[in-house]
Amino acid sequence: MSLPETLLAAALGVSLAAAVGFRVFVPLLVVAVAAKSGWMDLPASFDWLGSAAAIAMLAVAAVAEIAAYYIPGVDNLLDAIAAPLAVIAGTMLVAAPLWELPPLLKWTTAVIAGGGAAGVTQGLTSLLRAKSTLATGGLANPVVSTGELGGSLLLSILALLMPLVALLFVAIALVLVFRRIRRLARRTV
Repeated sequence: MSLPETLLAAALGVSLAAAVGFRVFVPLLVVAVAAKSGWMDLPASFDWLGSAAAIAMLAVAAVAEIAAYYIPGVDNLLDAIAAPLAVIAGTMLVAAPLWELPPLLKWTTAVIAGGGAAGVTQGLTSLLRAKSTLATGGLANPVVSTGELGGSLLLSILALLMPLVALLFVAIALVLVFRRIRRLARRTV
């Protein structure tokens, strides 16, 4: 893999990992469909992801996850369950496109960048849902859930079509969120 190809593959993986932080199964389903249709090449060890059985399983899991996030109380419980799953899925989605790298470099990058991007996104959405639950008694949580679903789907598709643009959006969003957190922290001090 040349350096530009490696950077593009890393951008694809990190963007997909960030999308996993919104919804765990939606980006996996998007990648599975992309692999099955020939839009994305996967290494032999990830061929299972493009199978009809995997697509069916991920479709059922995605629909169940989406529906569950619209049930008050269950949505907050799912955030706790989804956090480790998002880190694992994010790691996997970064490792897949970097398949030509040496294993130590590939998995180190996947764990740090993929697990990190998924974990940070998942953590921030969990905080947003908790704040929504406290402020509105959970009445606004379906709006949060809809935004997360849209973010996951749009970021997943954008990552496949324009990985560098997707990564730029992820970076800009993180900068804006961390600035907002810093401003809020200064007000409380």
